[in-house]
Amino acid sequence: MTDCIFCKIINGEIPSYTIYEDDVVKAFLDISQGTPGHTLVVPKKHVKDIFAYDDELAGQVFSRLPKIARAIKASNPDIIGMNILNNNGEVAYQSVFHSHIHLIPRYSKDDTFSINFTDNSDQYNDEKYKAIQKSIVDQLEK
Repeated sequence: MTDCIFCKIINGEIPSYTIYEDDVVKAFLDISQGTPGHTLVVPKKHVKDIFAYDDELAGQVFSRLPKIARAIKASNPDIIGMNILNNNGEVAYQSVFHSHIHLIPRYSKDDTFSINFTDNSDQYNDEKYKAIQKSIVDQLEK
C-alpha cells in the first residue's frame, strides 16, 4: 500500500530503529516507547489485521515472537515481564491498519503501562456461556 506508514518503514522510505528483520517480518522500536524497549513486529506482507492472515502467514509471523521477545528481555536485566498485544479494529485501539504486534517490556507494577480487565462474570450463567461457546464452535466447524 502506498499510504501505509508501516509499509513505508518496511520499504525503507521512513527510518526506523530496526531490531530484527528477515524475509517475513520487521521488528522495530515503537516511536511512543510505552516502556523502554517497546517493539512492534510487523509482517512484511500488508495485512490489515488478524482476520486477514492465512494459516501460513500466521505461523511464520507468530513463530518469530519468542526469539524477539527473548532478545528484548535479555537486553536489560530490569525487564521482569512483557505484555504481547495485538489490537484488531478501531474499537480495539488499532491505530495503524497494517497488522502489528506490540512487545512491551515490563519493569515493575509501577511503570506507566496498564491494562484493565473487567470481571463481568456476574452477568453470565451456564446457559449464556454455552450459547456463546456454541456460536463460536459452529464457526470453527465451517
